[in-house]
Amino acid sequence: MSATSDWSSSQYLKFEAERTRPSRDLLAQVPLEFPETIVDLGCGPGNSTAVIAARYPDSRITGMDSSPDMIKKAKATLPNIEFTLGDLHTYPPKEPTDLFFTNAVFQWVPYADRIPIIKRLIQTQSSGGVFALQVPDNANEPSHAGMRIAALEGPWAKTLSGRRTALDPFQTPQELYDEIKPLCSSLDIWHTNYEHVLDDHWAVVEWVKGTGLRPFVDPLSEVEKEGFLKAYLERIKKAYPAQYDGKVLLRYPRLFMVAVRA
Repeated sequence: MSATSDWSSSQYLKFEAERTRPSRDLLAQVPLEFPETIVDLGCGPGNSTAVIAARYPDSRITGMDSSPDMIKKAKATLPNIEFTLGDLHTYPPKEPTDLFFTNAVFQWVPYADRIPIIKRLIQTQSSGGVFALQVPDNANEPSHAGMRIAALEGPWAKTLSGRRTALDPFQTPQELYDEIKPLCSSLDIWHTNYEHVLDDHWAVVEWVKGTGLRPFVDPLSEVEKEGFLKAYLERIKKAYPAQYDGKVLLRYPRLFMVAVRA
């Protein structure tokens, strides 16, 4: 993804309910009653931050994201919460943080950097602090395999050659446990497979245009982009048969982790 390419909050929020549900599922497992300080790492347009604020209305909450458009949208939606631009690689917590909450962010971090960043942040927490993480775990799903295959075919193949994407598999539960558990008194890891009911096959394309498809379409010209999306749509039609009513079920595996600092 190019350094100048920003996220689109409006594209991301086309499926706000579906994208926000994992935040609720993750927060439900956070074993904190009254955290004083919370940081929403990679807060996006603030949808996950709103979930946090609803449960912890008296906590001091900060949202951090690397996208100016996402931060702008979050500030407009939640004007009473502090939002700031930042990068996970260099983010320094201003004070000990009782809860680090991160929803669908770390899959965008290069594979080798993920564990070191998570460990660094946990090590800034006091005993009993919680690090709660959720990431898509769908690198091998047809929706994402189709991106990689479509990228190899057509006049855009040279442009997309060697593009880094967030489509690498995430660390396994076993890897997370061995790396993170030594810092923690407890570690809870689980998977959930969501079956999102979407209107049609194009809705699947619209979904991934806001996230995983961006590294493929961002560098293309308008003509190339149109051709690539058409080719990708055909692969989606083959991979996800329509239901009796024309709807399409998009299987979406997600990985969750709740770590409590020792």
